[in-house]
Formats: sequence, structure tokens, C-alpha cells
Amino acid sequence: MSVDSGTCAILTGASGGIGQALLRELLAKGANVLAVARSPEKLDALFAEISTAKRKRIQVVRADLALPEGRRAVVSAASWLNTAPNLLIHGAASSSFGLFAENAAEEVGRLLALNVTSPLQLTHDLLPLLRESPTAQVVAIGSTFGSIGYPGFAAYCASKFALRGAFEALAREHHGESIAFLYMSPRATRTDFNSPEVDALNETLGNRVDSAEYVAAEIIKAIDHNQRRLQIGWPEKLLVRLNSLLPGLLDRGIASQLPKIQDHARGVRVRPLKPQAVD
Repeated sequence: MSVDSGTCAILTGASGGIGQALLRELLAKGANVLAVARSPEKLDALFAEISTAKRKRIQVVRADLALPEGRRAVVSAASWLNTAPNLLIHGAASSSFGLFAENAAEEVGRLLALNVTSPLQLTHDLLPLLRESPTAQVVAIGSTFGSIGYPGFAAYCASKFALRGAFEALAREHHGESIAFLYMSPRATRTDFNSPEVDALNETLGNRVDSAEYVAAEIIKAIDHNQRRLQIGWPEKLLVRLNSLLPGLLDRGIASQLPKIQDHARGVRVRPLKPQAVD
């Protein structure tokens, strides 16, 4: 399936850095988009820069996907679309950085709920609508840290490992059917998703950081080719393979970075998730 004027997409996390870049890409390809965001006001600048014709192809839903009523709002809006949705992109997520022992245990549960439970529940609720299309795709925006466990990101890694496993299972469960499940893994991306401490760590370690626009373009390209798995960036593609085949090799490499990681992570609290209500 190619993203074009026949695409009716549901995009969660539409107000985020990668989310807004994906929204621009979808509109540029002619798609109609149901944009889901907790803070739709963050989309105001985007609306101001795009044409009236493109604005007419966007419907915005304010929803907190961690809440049942938030997911119901998305399903209700999708049910009233002129065309059955044939593309669901899960972009909503929360980040986490800090030493695991120093962070509140309840934040781990909240992170897993938003990053894993909510997208799976929303997928489940939208499956009947997605199946009304001759072909449909469900896309999870994951992370390199869904394949490589990394110090300072234990809870975040857990959430992305779980999401990757779920989508791998769903892809196999629905093999040969009209609905496909794709998992996309960006590496470090330059957005407000990262805390200042994470930005500082990337600079200290010399990590390559992609623009949100580049990541969005790569994701849309993978959707066009129905690519089930995508890892963005080099040497990340190699490191993911090595971690699968020779994890001890990465253990030693990351161990050499550990003092710097600890320096940046020590004393950093996980940024609390917003209250469980639509803001």
C-alpha cells in the first residue's frame, strides 16, 4: 500500500516532534488524517503554515490515550470518517532517562501503560474499522532501544522491547490477511521528546542525531513498501544485529561508556507523566 489520496490515516502523538513531521508527510502525499493529540494547541503553528486545502484534510481529536474515554473518543471519531481508516500510526509515547534505582516505582507503571498498553488497546478497538478496508496497516513507532538495552533507559527500553515483541507477534498472527503490522525504529532524534540531560549525553558520546523530518520521510517510505521492520541509522543497524548475535561484544562496548552515562543520569528524576486527564 502506498500513502496517497486514498489513504485515511489515524496518527497518535500528532503534536510531537516526529508526529508533526509525519503529519506534514501524510498531507504532502494527499492523505486524510485523523490527528490525535493530548495538546492540539501545539499544532497551531503547523496549521498556520499549511494551505487551506490541506487543513480540510485534517480532523483533530483531543484525547489522553492512557484513559478509556480517550481511546473511545478516537474510535468514535474514526467511526464517523467518510472512509474507513486504512492506516494507524502509533506515535504517542513518553520518554524516561535516569538511574533506575533513583526513580519512583509508580512512574515505571505509568510509562509502560502509555507506551505499551495504550497502543495495544487502541489497536484492538480499531481493528473492526481497519478490516473494512481492502488493505490496512498498523505502524508502531519504536526505538533502537527496543532492540538494545541501554543504561539509564531501563523502563523506556522495557516499553519498546514489549511493543516490538507485540507487533512481531501480531504480524505473524495476521499473516496472509488484509492488515499488516509494521515496527519502525528511529535512533536519537532531535525533538523536545528528549530531556536536556539526554541531549547532553548524546553530545558527550558523539551519538548521531537525526532530524524529525528525516525520520518521518524514512517511515513513510517504509510504509509505502510495506516494510515490516525498519531500523534507521548507521551504525545502529549493525549494533542491533550484533546485540542479537554477540551481546557480550556490546556489553563491553557499553561498559566503557558507563561512567559518562552515570554522570549524566545520576540525580535525574524521570519526568513525571502528565496527570491522567486531557490537558
